[in-house]
Amino acid sequence: MSRLYLVTGFLGAGKTTFLKNLVRCFPGQRLALIINEFGREGVDGALLSDLGVTLAEIDNGSIFCACRLEQFEDTLRDTLDQEPDVILVEASGLSDPTSVGRILGQREKFAGLTYAGAICLVDAARFHKVYATARVCKLQLAVADLILINKTDLATTEQVARIREEVEAQRPGRPVHETSFGALDPAWLFSMSPAGSDGPPSIHTRDVTLQKLTLTIGKGFTPASLEKFLAMFAEDTYRIKGFVPLSGQMYLSDCVGPLVRLEPWQGDAVNPGKLTVLFGNGLPARKSIQTAISWYPECEVTVE
Repeated sequence: MSRLYLVTGFLGAGKTTFLKNLVRCFPGQRLALIINEFGREGVDGALLSDLGVTLAEIDNGSIFCACRLEQFEDTLRDTLDQEPDVILVEASGLSDPTSVGRILGQREKFAGLTYAGAICLVDAARFHKVYATARVCKLQLAVADLILINKTDLATTEQVARIREEVEAQRPGRPVHETSFGALDPAWLFSMSPAGSDGPPSIHTRDVTLQKLTLTIGKGFTPASLEKFLAMFAEDTYRIKGFVPLSGQMYLSDCVGPLVRLEPWQGDAVNPGKLTVLFGNGLPARKSIQTAISWYPECEVTVE
């Protein structure tokens, strides 16, 4: 039997770093990863490619939505054919995973699969903002079998205590742990006890409150000017992610809310020059982006 762990968490909660730590919890076992990203540009796959495990990517939509559910099921069956001991699925930060029990409970499709449960990462630094503006945050917590309050180094003790109180109120009886940099104790995995789910899988339609666009970054930017450009609208977004070639060097852009990060990248780069921007209703991202573009007329930027 292959055990499947689902990793959820809103954009920027630290899922990619957490996955690197989670892989180390299964020494000597055969592992497979299925990575799901909402944007068209698959970035997490490139960031995880050095783990030395089987990896499949599903981009441009949530694996639990009608647009990608069939592809996810096909990918999962192909993965099961390889007979791994453990399958780790990283869901998009914008996914609604409430149908996971019904989907994975289809024995006629997934014989040999045991669902070990969902691990939900909570961003201690941004929890209240995203919890108030993004419906999927509540839905991800609703099916969590293990909750990790991550990035506690960026929050006060009082903030972390308040977050713990709120997530325990929504998901009573489920283990909650505090951590930073996605660190975990392997013993935490044994405390998970996924609830069963009967009936046919429900198919979700797209959440219209979630928005995305792609920025194509052309000539004219230096690393310093691109950081300033992104900082003009990053606060009005959930996430900005992608690879950009600048001055003969590849850079990874990974912005979470107002925190702009641009650093040199030496590995493989998917769709260089394309940045996926994710935001929600009520956030003036499009207007802020157009304002930022107007401040840099000498630089080539297009919006899709």
